[in-house]
Amino acid sequence: MVAMEHKRKTSWDSKISVSTVSTRRFSRAGTPSSILSSDSDIRFTRKLGSQYRCGCCILAAFLLLLLFAGVAVYIAHTFVLADQPRDQVFLATFRVADGDAFLPELADPSTEAFRQRSRSYRDRLNLVFKRSSLQSAFVAAEILALDGIEYEDLYVRFDARFDARYAKNLNSETIRSILERELDPASNRFFGNLTIDVASIEVQESVSAVNQLALQTNRSSGTGGDDEDGQPATTTTRPWRSCSPRQFSYCSSQQLDGRRDNLTTSYPNWLGHQDLQEVNDDIIAFRELVDAECYERAYDFICQLLQPACVESAFGEDALRPPCRDFCREFWAGCGSRLPERLRQALDCSNFPEHSDEASCLPKPGCVKDLKSAALSSRVCDGIADCPDFSDELDCAYCRKGEIHCGLGTQCIAKSKRCDGKVDCPSGSDEKDCLSLAPSLRSLSLQPDSSAHPISYQSEGWAVFNEKGTLGKICTENLNASFGNDKEIQSVLQSTANSLCTLLSFEGVKSVETRVDNENNVPYVLMQDPKAAEISFVRAACPSKQVMYVRCSELVCGVQSMRTRSSSLNKISSPGDWPWHVSLFKEDNHVCDATLVSDEWLLTTASCFQGQPKAEWSARFGHVRLTSRSPWQLERRIVGMVKSPVEGSTVVLLKLDRPIEAFSDFVRPVCLPSQTSLVQNAEQCNTLGWTKNREVLQRVQVRYSPMEKCENVSIAPVNSVCTEAYYPTDDCAEEEVAGSPLLCLQTDSQRWSIHGISSWRIGCPKAGMERPRLYDQISSNLAWIKSTIK
Repeated sequence: MVAMEHKRKTSWDSKISVSTVSTRRFSRAGTPSSILSSDSDIRFTRKLGSQYRCGCCILAAFLLLLLFAGVAVYIAHTFVLADQPRDQVFLATFRVADGDAFLPELADPSTEAFRQRSRSYRDRLNLVFKRSSLQSAFVAAEILALDGIEYEDLYVRFDARFDARYAKNLNSETIRSILERELDPASNRFFGNLTIDVASIEVQESVSAVNQLALQTNRSSGTGGDDEDGQPATTTTRPWRSCSPRQFSYCSSQQLDGRRDNLTTSYPNWLGHQDLQEVNDDIIAFRELVDAECYERAYDFICQLLQPACVESAFGEDALRPPCRDFCREFWAGCGSRLPERLRQALDCSNFPEHSDEASCLPKPGCVKDLKSAALSSRVCDGIADCPDFSDELDCAYCRKGEIHCGLGTQCIAKSKRCDGKVDCPSGSDEKDCLSLAPSLRSLSLQPDSSAHPISYQSEGWAVFNEKGTLGKICTENLNASFGNDKEIQSVLQSTANSLCTLLSFEGVKSVETRVDNENNVPYVLMQDPKAAEISFVRAACPSKQVMYVRCSELVCGVQSMRTRSSSLNKISSPGDWPWHVSLFKEDNHVCDATLVSDEWLLTTASCFQGQPKAEWSARFGHVRLTSRSPWQLERRIVGMVKSPVEGSTVVLLKLDRPIEAFSDFVRPVCLPSQTSLVQNAEQCNTLGWTKNREVLQRVQVRYSPMEKCENVSIAPVNSVCTEAYYPTDDCAEEEVAGSPLLCLQTDSQRWSIHGISSWRIGCPKAGMERPRLYDQISSNLAWIKSTIK
């Protein structure tokens, strides 16, 4: 905050010199000259009063005007300008993976090495924002700290300031997207030969109550830099985060996951309190919210902020696990109007992670109790997770304490059976993705371990193995001894990486390289025989710490990765059956459906929005029950709509507020059809509907029909395809809402593609009054869809 000092000149020196009248006493006995002199003085005085009186009044009025003007300027500066919006400050960090390294002298901002290095990064960041869409609002960037592990990757921590008057609704996601785009090695314009790890970028808005928040990276965060005179500013560095027992007595009865829990915590907490004393000093405002009973779970939410759960990591700094975003939104809905201003700024729910995001969080406790209160007790221990933490499936007869759920079905296993070479779960989830990609082992160790099934998978990262619950990396040190030249080594790496990407259901490998590992205490495996047709791995040391780093290409579309080709589809949908299906909600009311076709675009129909007043729309992914909160469920806001230019088509593309960063077996896109594809195999086409109580997602098998059959019942739009239910009698338990897709299995590739979008709602009518199943054709919209997505 800039302090402004105003100085006002209060003494005015008159520059007017006036001859004064003689004050000598008049003597009657004086000479005539004295009389003449006195008479002259009197005449002079009279001349001044009559001729210049108007001018003096004008001068006095002018001086008074100046006085009032000065007072007005002072008031404006003191009271009016003080209320102008302050600069928005965002704290950010990123990791330099190649081209620079952390040196001990960079830890001290007073050294010349720090000044030169920070000036270089500051100038480059200034260019990034000055050439971006925020150039009019951007003020300056300043390097706060340079840290890391000696002679390994360098972490750059900085702040970016923006003028709030020229940046409306600016948030951390906008800043992050600009940094991710400009710092990506593929389009790096400002960082020369430096390679920035885009996945390491973290951004957090700095506000009064949370200026110590959220930059929870592998090292501590700090403030520092050079002032205008080139002198180092004061540096404040928080200690390395480590978990410690909870000691806050007010939250001693905090309930987590429906049971008393003795988890650890760490400071600074989610609100920036540095220690227990600061929490105790600030407890009154939070107790008032709990006592107001504005939200039944206010106590649990506040305690998760004041003493958040701390997760220990064997590969680096421990981390906090904050409340999940939906928990924050519920708290806001009840207590938002009672929040003090400083808490309003701190509790921005968009800064809280979703449960399925890479950053783990704690869901709202009491999920099982809520299910029972809603007369849904039958869903407890039924083999399908209805709670984000699996709490409805863990405390069951088939699941012992300390075991992990298989993800689907009524079976739990010991953690040591994960990736032990033997399939123990009915779905095979315990042996799935035992080789994967991850930005670090720490990120994997901090994820919840309630289920054997991986929550999501990454398209880029270190090649990681999991053996009986032990995590490690694939070392490439022995390749130099096995092969004579770099070409052969690269060929083996390319082949191994391609197999890994294909195993993870990506199209193929984009690039592969060896990098020096930057984590400590990491187990390694070597390729036992790199020349063999089938590569196996063996535990070994890796002194050079040369590890495989892989980038996969785009995700394979239209694949039901939770199912095998031999398994048949059930009528009632299970999690993962239709991972591209999306439910559209208008202000928390389910209105329509949509289909995911890319990481940030949905296909649906314009009829969903006809006659609808302006409202907030959201999209939910990864669920098959509307009233459940599955562990893989994601939610995004709808921020834009593009209508099809094709005549007679009601198809629209919806834009998500942010892309889906990491897909999973439960959230992934469907394929678009080829330009000439037709619905030929009637037994391989389905649409999706909801039961009459709108609770369970089910499939309805359909087949292609001649257009004349639909035209006999209704007027068919120009861009339509006609279908009919394959089993019209048995399928009358479902109702299809507008936006439901027509999905067909491609017999050549065994991938599902979307061929149509329904533009109206289809229920169960009386016999003879069936509404024709007409779908807008997707094939005629292909060129527009692809160009819009690009």
